[in-house]
Amino acid sequence: MTMKAKSTLDILKEAILLERRGKAFYTNAAANTSSEAAKKIFTMMAEEEEEHINFLSDQFTNFSLNKYFKANVAPENNTDDEIARKVLSANVVKQITAASYEAAAISAAIDFETRAINVYTESVAVATDVNEKEMYTMLANWEKTHHLWLHQIDEILKESIWYDHRFWAF
Repeated sequence: MTMKAKSTLDILKEAILLERRGKAFYTNAAANTSSEAAKKIFTMMAEEEEEHINFLSDQFTNFSLNKYFKANVAPENNTDDEIARKVLSANVVKQITAASYEAAAISAAIDFETRAINVYTESVAVATDVNEKEMYTMLANWEKTHHLWLHQIDEILKESIWYDHRFWAF
């Protein structure tokens, strides 16, 4: 089924399912890591996915009953910088090696976040309600922030293993 053939409710259901899978992934990763720093990262990401689930579920219920989207209210406390600093702390990198379970989970999470970005970006293109477009744009931006955090950690881990194994060409 192409994106254009999907109903608004189908798109919302897919988005909620995507967020639920993300939450399950991050919750499982947090439960299976021995690194306290990685546990904090994965727990934080699971909590973010829960916020997205609640947000989308509220919009789904409203749209189902009223056939319109409520105005979107961005979170009041924008802690992106604070969270990014915690995520990228030296302590995290020390606790995660590039070949560890945590590094593999971060790599998988990057792919997961990429899929979420794509779903929301495609949904913006077919949305007809201005609040619906705004909602998908806001969600895509949230997921891009997650993707950036995870990508930065992954890059630090790759450089670390390259350095440790002398993969540098010079």
